[in-house]
Amino acid sequence: MTPEDILPTYNAVAEIWDRDRNQSLFERKWLDRMLNHAPGKRVLDMGCGTGRPIASYLSERRADVTGLDGAAAMIPLFQKNLPGARAILADMRGLDLGEKFDAILAWNSFFHLAPDDQRAMFAVFARHAAPGAALMFTSGPEQGERIGDVADHMVYHASLASTEYENLLNENGFKVKHFRPEDPECAGHTIWLAQFTS
Repeated sequence: MTPEDILPTYNAVAEIWDRDRNQSLFERKWLDRMLNHAPGKRVLDMGCGTGRPIASYLSERRADVTGLDGAAAMIPLFQKNLPGARAILADMRGLDLGEKFDAILAWNSFFHLAPDDQRAMFAVFARHAAPGAALMFTSGPEQGERIGDVADHMVYHASLASTEYENLLNENGFKVKHFRPEDPECAGHTIWLAQFTS
């Protein structure tokens, strides 16, 4: 199981993922926190999946959501769930949309990338960040690689050390506002929220 298996896997399980994804919105507190730090309402959801529940909630909060996913099967489901939102089929690695956003979100997506691809993503985040933009992503709690599962398929995860994430954020113009490893109020997710200062 490698990072290159991620997009084919999510293509294969898109409808099951849409049906079975936890809809309790345990992420709400962090999504609200991200929006509160954002200078405006334009949100880029990187690894948006089918848009439920996260992009749907952001839209309810009057955010102008652009969903981006590298798994082609996710896009029509996203468009069905959020008919008023824009959806883009693209790999986040090396992305250059030529646009700036007030908030950039990579929730349970960025951590499927190989370590070197994760390191390269911070320039991508900066490229798409408007002045004062909020950036939020999830990672593992410590450096390492793990195999998880989604819809009975194995999936790759990787994480850098927290000190390296903080250095990469700083080097690319972001200042850490909140870091919560394994937040018990958010289903054990490790969450980073930073603000673009460049």
